[in-house]
Amino acid sequence: MNLDQAAFFFTGSILIMLGFVVITAGVVVINYLLHTYWKPVRFFKFLDHPYPPRFMNHEEEATMWARKEATAKKKQNG
Repeated sequence: MNLDQAAFFFTGSILIMLGFVVITAGVVVINYLLHTYWKPVRFFKFLDHPYPPRFMNHEEEATMWARKEATAKKKQNG
């Protein structure tokens, strides 16, 4: 190995390592941005419901029927 080959090898090694450092820094920055600003994606929304399920009480049932009857009257009249 003469001096020219050694110089090219040394220069190539330094440039390759600098390239790896730049790529690694880019991946870290992209990962940080995604972690900071990415909103979670929910595939199964039915799993977010509270458990055990909440049942309707008598007052809510009465207001529900009253609203349903009022809506039916509006449809009949109008």
